[in-house]
Amino acid sequence: MPPVSQSASRSLANTVSRREKAAHFRPKQRKNPSESKLIFVFGGARSGKSTFALQRGKAQSPRAFLATAEPLDSEMALRIQKHKRSRGRGWATFEIPTQLAEWVTADGGSYSSVVVDCLTLWLNNLLRDRVRPAQVLTHVKKFLKAIRVCHGQVVVVSNELGLGLVPGDAASRQFRDLAGRMNQLVAAEADEVYFLLSGLPLRLK
Repeated sequence: MPPVSQSASRSLANTVSRREKAAHFRPKQRKNPSESKLIFVFGGARSGKSTFALQRGKAQSPRAFLATAEPLDSEMALRIQKHKRSRGRGWATFEIPTQLAEWVTADGGSYSSVVVDCLTLWLNNLLRDRVRPAQVLTHVKKFLKAIRVCHGQVVVVSNELGLGLVPGDAASRQFRDLAGRMNQLVAAEADEVYFLLSGLPLRLK
């Protein structure tokens, strides 16, 4: 067998390297259609993440929308009504401020597609209801476990809070840090991850 030249050797090594990288970034594939699929969509305010999540959620039906926002003032009430109109028909809407895992466990199996918008408000609601910061990630893991038991597609929306200035007070810094850790857990578990910037989706996983 003739010796392999250095250039051919480098070419072969580059080909193998590219294949290894492609395999590393290849998203997890469901073994069969009845298995759960978790899609994580995150970005800054007005980045287009909710619109993108709804587009992905429309792919299957019946479909449900889990809203974590609450109309605590008139401005938020108007925002919620505008968001409802933007979804259009075909969505079963549920207002779930904190009990996401419980809803998914009890009712998630009735829907082929579920959109959860958003985890940042859910985190705020948990802390408001006196869930200790040390317990937050336990709630996140419980929610993710419920999704994996629920057969179907779940699209989860969250905010990216770590790209701006460091907050000036301890409570805000703690919230930002908790949101970041929460997002990391969801992204690690997700089958697909998208970052939205100026309405453009960047697939990370």
